[in-house]
Amino acid sequence: MASTSPSSSLSMKDIAVSSNRQSRNSLIYPKKRPSPNGVQKALRSPSFLASYARRSPRSAKLALLQQQQRLKEAQFCRKESVLLEEEYRDEIRYYMHDMERFTMSSTQSMDQQPEIRWHMRPCLVDFLVEVHFTFRLRPETLYLTLNIVDRYVSRRIVYIKHYQLVGCAALWIAAKFEDAKERVPTVQDLAQICRETYEESAFIQMEGHVLSTIQWTLGHPTAEAWLRLMCCGPYAEDTKVQHVARFLMEITLFYREFIKYAPSTIALASLTLARYLCGKPRRLWEETDECLEVIEHLDARLSKHVNDLSETLIKKYSYAFYSKAATFVVQYYLQGGRFVPQSLPSLPVTPKRSTVSAATTPMSSTTSLSDMSDDMPLTPTTPTFSSDPFSGSYTPDNKENQPTHFEPVLNKHRVESVPEQYLPHDFVTFGRSALHNLNISSPRTTLVS
Repeated sequence: MASTSPSSSLSMKDIAVSSNRQSRNSLIYPKKRPSPNGVQKALRSPSFLASYARRSPRSAKLALLQQQQRLKEAQFCRKESVLLEEEYRDEIRYYMHDMERFTMSSTQSMDQQPEIRWHMRPCLVDFLVEVHFTFRLRPETLYLTLNIVDRYVSRRIVYIKHYQLVGCAALWIAAKFEDAKERVPTVQDLAQICRETYEESAFIQMEGHVLSTIQWTLGHPTAEAWLRLMCCGPYAEDTKVQHVARFLMEITLFYREFIKYAPSTIALASLTLARYLCGKPRRLWEETDECLEVIEHLDARLSKHVNDLSETLIKKYSYAFYSKAATFVVQYYLQGGRFVPQSLPSLPVTPKRSTVSAATTPMSSTTSLSDMSDDMPLTPTTPTFSSDPFSGSYTPDNKENQPTHFEPVLNKHRVESVPEQYLPHDFVTFGRSALHNLNISSPRTTLVS
């Protein structure tokens, strides 16, 4: 009997072990069968790869542009799908209403400032609008800036010499919160705009003081955010209507009488007035009492003081990419146009039953003595005295699967970037004098509201 070598015995053992392992793996992990309805990847031939490699630069550039366009469309669809979520729509809107009430300022507290007066506010807002437009910041940044300024002035004593510093610090905070990093102005930019009135360290110190005063609460639903919701979805508005509404909303930043209203009311009133000025049909069911009050304030100020509007704001909204909204509104009111309020048509009132008709009505229809009424419960009558809490109409609330009021589905408005060659980069005059000097020398008493 031939003897086997140790190496041959080890090799035979390894083969047996590997075969057993493969058999066990085949039992545990069976090979997948190809699906009859599956899509098989076709192997690309060398000729296809060669033709792909020989693609011209023009065709390659076209393919790259098409791919970028598809990515933009996919990104836009993802953004739109987030805003179209029916499950969270009401919760988000209720949260926005709660936050705007929580982040409101107090005009009564601002009235108690020892040095700051209301005729100084247009100077500061005009300056902030100018800087905001020069740095091409988002619209929400401007409204958040003024909200931060108002909340700070409501809680702290501000002197005239620090008023512009507070505004610049608020703009710096809002830009960091709302805008892209490359758009945020630097400390050197702010110091240059203020003509070196304040040191660079003063902006950093004021930033921390403002944030601690407002308790780091920056989630303020601005009027611009509400306008975006109102202008999209089933009630998509024209571009001109949106630009006119934005022009009217920025007018409200200059004056005291608009500070007490919530941003949602400001946005609704501006949109309603813009639709009226552009000749669009009105939606009377959306016009609340506060909305009509804001419209009356705007209409009265524009009809009497249209020539006193900010030149910076007029110039900003006179460009073609803003549909020349300022020129349109100013011409409308210079020609004597006014807003005409209109109420909802009254519903027909059911006449009350007189005593004569009650006497001539058969007994079976007014009493329970008939044969049918013996088996039916009595119908309760409506009380006729006014003190009864159930004498008026009662609308049930908090019904399941039924909204308490009408709210359309809303999307976010897509803001197109303005081409570089159409923007006035020299819009800010860096040689302008400091604001506190302007407030001391020219009080602008004509703008006192």
